[in-house]
Amino acid sequence: MEHNPPRPAMPVANALRELLWPALRVGSGPGPAPGTSSAVDALRRGHHLRPLEMLPWLVAAAAYFLFPDYLALGAQILLAVLFALSFDLILGYAGIVSLGHAAFFGVGAYAAGLLAANGWSEPLSGLVIAGIAAGLVGLLSGAVILRTRGLTLLMLTLMIAALLQETANKAGAITGGADGLQGMHVAPLLGLFRFDVFGRTAYVYCLAVLFLGWLAARRIVQSPFGRGLIGIRENEDRMRAIGSPVFRRRLVIYGISAALAGIAGGLMAQTTQFVALDALGFERSGVVLIMLILGGVGRLYGAFIGAPLYMILQDGFAQQDPVYWYFWIGLLLVLVVVFARGGVLGLGQRLARRLGWPS
Repeated sequence: MEHNPPRPAMPVANALRELLWPALRVGSGPGPAPGTSSAVDALRRGHHLRPLEMLPWLVAAAAYFLFPDYLALGAQILLAVLFALSFDLILGYAGIVSLGHAAFFGVGAYAAGLLAANGWSEPLSGLVIAGIAAGLVGLLSGAVILRTRGLTLLMLTLMIAALLQETANKAGAITGGADGLQGMHVAPLLGLFRFDVFGRTAYVYCLAVLFLGWLAARRIVQSPFGRGLIGIRENEDRMRAIGSPVFRRRLVIYGISAALAGIAGGLMAQTTQFVALDALGFERSGVVLIMLILGGVGRLYGAFIGAPLYMILQDGFAQQDPVYWYFWIGLLLVLVVVFARGGVLGLGQRLARRLGWPS
């Protein structure tokens, strides 16, 4: 019996090219092969913006005018959405469970903060450098930890974050240690818009960066690369059996997710002009996981619901019960897991199907 030679593993560059190559070009040739037209049509439909997808952006734009006294809080909610969105790329689509995603958020925060504290005050370039630094850390750490599975993978992600946090603590002469990184100066955005105490510039800045991050994430999950990630999440062995470069795809999305998390951290550093050790802490990793569970994991828009919902509930519970407010967050999380699988978005989709509405 003849054995076909194994297919060569696709390099990271090929995975990136697959991600970025427009899916609409799939149907631009002489015609799809038999049996592929439905897949091509599905990809093509996925790239069309639906009217409902504009709802979060309309709400965010309206909030700028309706709640002018809460724009500073709004900016923090927007960057939390970006952070949760970055985590959803690996958890919801690639099936990579992590308890240390704050490592990349913190790396981006310290990268942008150290630049601003040492004379590099231009915010846009600082944000790009923050994303690159976090992405590199993600690729380097992912090259090691993604070779493991299960509990080992989970603990290694936690250890990476703990090591980075302790490194930042020990390097107090550079990072400020337990006192936090201070003394940052962020220049006006585009040389025109200063970061005021009311959060006007910060809100618009975070909203614009979130929109670009959302476009990138949407492009990823609707591409052939993103479909491959879903296949890896559902059955890794089967994807490997058909020749899919499982490890490289997981590594690429891990690096992209880390870069987006680093950009969110850079936004936090630039808009608050302060970075504390908890930017790398386990609690932040746990919070972003709770946000996704509340909103809906693997649904792209779960971050847009889970992050604001968590932060609003946190504020409300803390005011009503300053000592035991975490108990109420935990109780809510248990109720969502038991009675609303898929989070708020999953519950909404089930209700829409029962009412006969298109989901």
